[in-house]
Parts: sequence; structure tokens; C-alpha cells
Amino acid sequence: MKALYIASTGMSAEERNVEVISNNIANMRTTGYKRQRAEFQDLLYQQMRRAGSQTSNQGNMIPAGLEIGSGVRTVATPRVMSQGSVSPTEKDLDIAIRGDGFFMIQMPDGRTGYTRDGSFERDATGQLVNSSGFVLQPGITIPDTAKSIAIAPNGTVEATLGTDAAPTQLGQLQLANFVNKAGLESVGDNLFVETAASGTPQIGLPNADSNGDLLQGYLEMSNVNSVTEIADLIAAQRAYEMNARVISGADEMMQSTSQMR
Repeated sequence: MKALYIASTGMSAEERNVEVISNNIANMRTTGYKRQRAEFQDLLYQQMRRAGSQTSNQGNMIPAGLEIGSGVRTVATPRVMSQGSVSPTEKDLDIAIRGDGFFMIQMPDGRTGYTRDGSFERDATGQLVNSSGFVLQPGITIPDTAKSIAIAPNGTVEATLGTDAAPTQLGQLQLANFVNKAGLESVGDNLFVETAASGTPQIGLPNADSNGDLLQGYLEMSNVNSVTEIADLIAAQRAYEMNARVISGADEMMQSTSQMR
């Protein structure tokens, strides 16, 4: 009975949906996290009677065909790249992006990672690094004598050095943008890498070149909405239960057939 296998694809798809939702809920407090959603497609159909087939020599045609579907599959889990809320931290090296753009991080394997997580620290040499110790690109070094570090909305980094009266510019932050942000590949540690689907990065200054501006002393929170996720979870659970009931019903029908005399 095909209903058994059709319903099993529904259960498998909803299981994947629940996994995506659970990952969103688990990352509700992850800085710069972008929620995912599961997308589905129906599977191939078996044509029992094809619409438009002739039924007589006079050219009469079947107005509606008879086709049986094979179920459903999960085809993608794209990320929703909407802006998350920004939260004050009162920390000089915390930076939130308000608008489009990603910080660029030099990964240990030589690749460039892209992130919305702007929680930076200084390493032993004074370079700005992320929480994993990966260097921010372009590299910016803040000397030990630096005081009153200021990061402007356009990415200019300044600080007062030693006994100097005037601030000194230490560097310029840049942002990367992509034509298809959903095409970025997640590699963990709040980092994405480019793919053929995302396109090449378009690097520019904050508050220019279609990039957002920067907020010093703030961090962008995740864009996960707990109420929406719980509602989606309940819907996924009910869909899973209904598919399981179809399997149970098909089993009872087969049992009734086997008991016929």
C-alpha cells in the first residue's frame, strides 16, 4: 500500500522541520544568529490518467487527470537574514551592524569568514580578534597606551594615545555584502563562508555602498522570535502525528484485507 510510504516521507520531512526549529530555539541567545526555516517540495507523481488524453476518435479529451503523488521532501533550510534587535553592552569593542553587511574574519585555514557577531577583544599583540581568537580583517591594532577608544558609524577607529591631546586614527573597519546572503554556508563559530550560490563578497565602508552603519557598545541579538518558533513547533508536531495516523490507518486496512475469508 503506497500510503505507508507516502506518509513516511511526511514524517521524515516534519522530523527535519522540528530539527531546524529546535536549532533556532537553541540559538535564541546567540549573538548575530540568523534563524533558518525548512522548505518542502512534493515528490514525483504517478500518472494513472493523463489530463488532455483523447477518449474517442471525435477528439474528446479528459478534462482532469488522475495522478497519485509520492510524498514530500525537504529541499532547503535557508536563513532569514532580517535584522536582529541591538542590545547595549557598554563595552568599547562590542560593535553592532545596523543594516546590511558582515564583518570579515581571517580563519586559521586561510579562508575569510563572515559574521554578524561584533563581540571583539584584543589579543596579546593588540589586534582585534573574535571570541575564537581569529583576526578581524582588515587588521586593526590598538596599542596598550590607547585610551578612549571610539568607533564611528562609518567604521573609523580612533583612540587617544598616551598623553596626546588629540585622538589618533588606528584603522578603518570594512564590511562585506553578498547578492544572495541565503547562499552563504554556515561553518559554526558564528561564521559563514562564501559559496558559488552567494556570489563574491562586495567589500565597502560602513554607512556607504549599501552597507549599514556601526554602533559601538552594542551587539546584535538573534532574530529568532520565540512565539513564532513555538507555534511552528506545534504545527510540525501535529503534522507528524497526522502522518503517523495515516500509517496506522493503512496498516489497519491491510490487516482487514488479510483477515478476509
